[in-house]
Amino acid sequence: MCGRYTLHQGIRDIAKRFHVINIPTTDISINYNVAPGQFMPVIINGENGKQLETMKWGLVPTWAKNPHIGYRLINVRDDTIFNKPIWLNAIQKYRVLIPANGFYEWRKPDNPNEQKQPFYIRPKQEELFGFAGVWATWKDSEGKELKTYSIITTEPNKEIGKIHNRMPVILYQKDESIWLESSYMSRDDMESLLRPYEDGGLKIDKVSRDVNSVRNNYAKLIYPISSQ
Repeated sequence: MCGRYTLHQGIRDIAKRFHVINIPTTDISINYNVAPGQFMPVIINGENGKQLETMKWGLVPTWAKNPHIGYRLINVRDDTIFNKPIWLNAIQKYRVLIPANGFYEWRKPDNPNEQKQPFYIRPKQEELFGFAGVWATWKDSEGKELKTYSIITTEPNKEIGKIHNRMPVILYQKDESIWLESSYMSRDDMESLLRPYEDGGLKIDKVSRDVNSVRNNYAKLIYPISSQ
């Protein structure tokens, strides 16, 4: 799964990297410990091109009675997204890019008395990249909208497989526009993009367990333990 990630680029850097048509006037806060329930910038395909929006992490389906279900829907598996009604409409019509600099994953210890060990992971060749995701708009009884998103996960590549049995889908730059393009709606079109990142393409560092607490949010969280 993917339960935490980082985004420590300014809004203009994000807009330039993903070629969006709108640049918000207010910047975003640097975040070294993005957690479910937080509002973060994402990119959708607008009427005139890629559009930057702010959404809450944890998808709330349109039919949900309340928004709290979103805390359980921060990820969706690529091998079930086409088979469940809750996700099928989203994957066909509401695809999103989630900008990130890296993400965290935890490895279970051999000794059950020990804590899980966190690792910080990011592409070697991409300082800023996009996860593949889906989004939805939920409305309360007064018609107020809440836009939310979920990150798609897939099988791990060789390196991640030593840590966890799932990994988030990291899109290659050449595939980002295809992912957002609404004319691509067939299962074959989309499944070809939902694949593990190439073996050997990720940098993985063991990091401090300080990241376990969402209250901790500073650059040192991503530093390798050996350098702390």
